[in-house]
Amino acid sequence: MTTAPAASASLAERLDGLLFFPVTAYGPDGALDLDVYRTHVRRGIEAGAGAVFACCGTGEFHALTPEEFHDCVTVAVEEAAAVEAAGGVRVPVVAGAGYGTALAVQYAELAERAGADGLLAMPPYLVVADQEGLVRHYTALAGSTGLDVVVYQRDNAVFTPETVVRLARVPGITGLKDGLGDLDLMQRIVSAVREAGADNGFRYFNGLPTAELTGLAYRSIGVTLYSSAVFCFVPEVALAFHRALTAGDDDVVNRLLDGFFRPLVELRNQGRGYAVSLVKAGVRLRGLDVGEVRPPLSEPSAAHVKELAGLIERGMELVGEGGAR
Repeated sequence: MTTAPAASASLAERLDGLLFFPVTAYGPDGALDLDVYRTHVRRGIEAGAGAVFACCGTGEFHALTPEEFHDCVTVAVEEAAAVEAAGGVRVPVVAGAGYGTALAVQYAELAERAGADGLLAMPPYLVVADQEGLVRHYTALAGSTGLDVVVYQRDNAVFTPETVVRLARVPGITGLKDGLGDLDLMQRIVSAVREAGADNGFRYFNGLPTAELTGLAYRSIGVTLYSSAVFCFVPEVALAFHRALTAGDDDVVNRLLDGFFRPLVELRNQGRGYAVSLVKAGVRLRGLDVGEVRPPLSEPSAAHVKELAGLIERGMELVGEGGAR
């Protein structure tokens, strides 16, 4: 059993910088390739990831067996520890947990045994619950584990401001990842939690696909953390954008938005499941064979992969231009 390091700081306090959501690597036969996955995670941490979110949406949580999930989280924890042992910063490892309450609790137990630092609680499977049911679900999950929990808002798990206030008061629930993109709702959530005095240490982050495109908008309401799928395959561009956004360098931000991120989003929107499969294609284009996506997702077309290759080249050129360093 891998044991998580003792840490005085909570998960919320440790989350900083770019949040890295690695893809899950498969071999030519479709089986899990832990060696390649290990390399992918290690490269991401060494490139400057602020945290590793293993086996979440980009990591095809839906397609993994419990055993594969445990193995991947274990590898991510081992690589975080190895980077620390080599003199680097120990970044937190957060694992996905989902489906119904009973299964989410089982995945939480697997993540805890693997040494994870926290959980990303994805929406319950299939059902559309009312607010009371959602509170019961996430409260039960948080109460079942010693790991801090970040709740993921999207699809069939959309919360009223009053519900988020209740969740923020649940011991162990430490943050909200927004994958919905309703800025009016997010502003009301942030305001309600603050007014209720429930925001002590509670964190928010932008979890939309290609979150860089909405980074300026989220930053305007005080949400500065975000997940970066681009970091998986072109960390140079992701980090340059993050530095510019943090520093308020609008020229660089706009240059990268116009020349790379907006075209990438337009490409991503041309195919179902491209928020995952196009990312895996990007990782392969950068020289690491992480395999294809598992069903029911499908691979992007050859034409779209070619277009992605051109965007990667353009992104690297933009990073090399004055100011985007």
